[in-house]
Amino acid sequence: MDSMVSLFMDGAQNSIFASQALKKISEDDSLKKTFGFTNAVSFYSSVISHSYYAIFYAAKAYLLSRSIPLKSKQGQHQQVYYEFRRLVQNGEIDKELLRIYEENRLKAEVLLEILKSEKEKRTDFTYETIPQANKAPAEESLNNALTFISHIKVFLGINPK
Repeated sequence: MDSMVSLFMDGAQNSIFASQALKKISEDDSLKKTFGFTNAVSFYSSVISHSYYAIFYAAKAYLLSRSIPLKSKQGQHQQVYYEFRRLVQNGEIDKELLRIYEENRLKAEVLLEILKSEKEKRTDFTYETIPQANKAPAEESLNNALTFISHIKVFLGINPK
């Protein structure tokens, strides 16, 4: 396997590990205590973000494995998405993977908008309530990322562990 493909698949797997660890910390009060966090602390927004990056890196690895060039570093999220979508539309990849990609990409973009609009508010409600409200979407994002990556591993001939 090409070293860049391997590098991005490693990045995808590391993002999955980060998502899983942050989800576990968010749900386990004894872990929160170990790290010195209050019980109100959660990282569900980060779980969504890392899950998206896992999908992005896996999609990028797949495109690179197919020798599909990505022109520049800026705008690569759009490039990866459109190239991946093109492969789906051509019937080369299952449409379910595109749905997962789109859904998690949307969640990450929504989080960026929340961050942008909320950075001025800085209230207890913002810090404690919004992350907790992201628990269900975080679980869904993580499950989607696990599904997406397992399929990409099959496409790449990697043993899905």
